[in-house]
Amino acid sequence: MKNIKFALESLNVGLPRMVLYNGREIETGIYKEPVEHPLFLSKTNLEGDGQADLVHHGGEDKAVCVYSFDHYSYWEDALGVQLEPGAFGENLTIRGLTEENVFLGDVFQFGEAIVEVSQPRQPCFKLAMKHQVKDLPVQIQNTKFTGFYFRVLKEGRVSKKDGLELIESQANGVSITAANQIKYHDQQNTEAIKRILEVKALSDSWRSSFEKRL
Repeated sequence: MKNIKFALESLNVGLPRMVLYNGREIETGIYKEPVEHPLFLSKTNLEGDGQADLVHHGGEDKAVCVYSFDHYSYWEDALGVQLEPGAFGENLTIRGLTEENVFLGDVFQFGEAIVEVSQPRQPCFKLAMKHQVKDLPVQIQNTKFTGFYFRVLKEGRVSKKDGLELIESQANGVSITAANQIKYHDQQNTEAIKRILEVKALSDSWRSSFEKRL
């Protein structure tokens, strides 16, 4: 699968805003809008993008959020709505890459930048808030259609037309689907936990979580 190129359906950014949810104001960066012009990708985020909760979102291990456009038809049926790119708060809406064929440590060329898969995306209540579906984070966990994060190994200019080119594959390692299985559904599988901890590219937060389980 190495050196295969994957097309971007959309490149999305947005800065945090205040929204009213369950009677209280919440600051969130989940609302992203597609852009056509090139952006600079730094170690922590895309130009024009930002996160409100920097404990659980953003940072070097979670600089870019990616979601597969391949899942959109499933969610449109499940939610009964038409979804626009960026619907899940992702920066990259990608075609052809899903959790099953993405592996921790995979490295991609993205325009001038080089990025590495660091962990699955962990769905939070802000997805429920955005779509007004209370159990949406649980639905996402159960389907394992979570999306994933990139860390940035090399900064540079990027654009929608660049797409992603896989330049270093870890296809014999731990897929995003497998990591989600261990995280949410097979939590006491010691051997699987040890295997995921052997992945050098695993983010610090997920590493800490699995180390506590052991």
